[in-house]
Amino acid sequence: MRFPRKFFPVAAAMVVLGSMAACSSGDTADASASGEPAAAEIKTVRLGFFPNLTHAPALVGLQEGLFKDAVKPLGLTVTPTAFNAGPDAVTALFGNSLDIAYIGPNPTISAYTQSKGEAVKVIAGVASGGAALVVKPDINSAADLKGKTLATPQLGNTQDVALRYWLKQEGLTTTVEGGGDVSIKPQANADGLTAFGADQIQGAWVPEPWVSEYVAKGAKVLVNEKDLWPDGKFVTTNLLVRSQFLQEQPEVVQAVLDAHVEALELIADDPKQAKSDANAALQSLTGSQLDPEILDSAWKQVTFTADPLPGTLVASAQHATDVGLLDQAEIDAAGGLPGTLYDLSFINKSLANAGLDEVQQ
Repeated sequence: MRFPRKFFPVAAAMVVLGSMAACSSGDTADASASGEPAAAEIKTVRLGFFPNLTHAPALVGLQEGLFKDAVKPLGLTVTPTAFNAGPDAVTALFGNSLDIAYIGPNPTISAYTQSKGEAVKVIAGVASGGAALVVKPDINSAADLKGKTLATPQLGNTQDVALRYWLKQEGLTTTVEGGGDVSIKPQANADGLTAFGADQIQGAWVPEPWVSEYVAKGAKVLVNEKDLWPDGKFVTTNLLVRSQFLQEQPEVVQAVLDAHVEALELIADDPKQAKSDANAALQSLTGSQLDPEILDSAWKQVTFTADPLPGTLVASAQHATDVGLLDQAEIDAAGGLPGTLYDLSFINKSLANAGLDEVQQ
């Protein structure tokens, strides 16, 4: 399959959430014949993602103009916004500053439980794998981490939960304030890499391409997260939508998912082009591209898939509960997991239209 080469300029940093409030029209149409109020008119789809290779379908889709082309027949544009980690994206979703987001499982769970199962739906998978604990070369075991300081992208994000849970399994304590046997200091991935080079931290649990970036700075992989999961599969990124947006704009959601599937196909059919697209998008976002060796190394660690792997998200929720970052009562109040979190009817329609196998609810 040939894909047109297009350039789509993406936002060059996290956009201030309040500045996007004008993306949707405040005018509401008259009540429909059925008595239900019609959806507010919109002019753009506000799409969130992270500048990580685990979000490559977003990077590729934006760079190739796939999302833009998909919603153009609906008279819409796309407003992309880059975030450092999931909790900030959840804030944007709750603040009606974001419609659809590429996001990790733990922020997804947080959004679901905080809204008692009402505010969000997972509508597709994005990526599996591509996360690891990287450490200084002289650290050879969990026991060697006692008294050390490690970084994660953000408190409560997917890698933060994974690190705290693994340390607990190894008999080491942590606190959200940075205390315990191992001090965890959540910080932006770029800041963590700088801190590692300055010997201010001794390692980090991060997603790609940051794992490979740390290794290039002299770190080694102590734990590849895929080794902790059955068959090496676990959800790293899924696609989340505001429930209200899904209800009011189903055609728009379908168009976005058509573009998402097209991006996944490009990644599978032409990885060289996909990597070039992802790197160009990262250049627009961060001002620099990945070294080709780092890009190749990182790419090999990630599996891109439309399957959201629901069972592994449920397990991640249990991990967050075990480390005190999530209350089981909140999960129960939301209707349990997976509960009503998933609506895979739209992605399955996109997959069927592309002649691909559907995913399981």
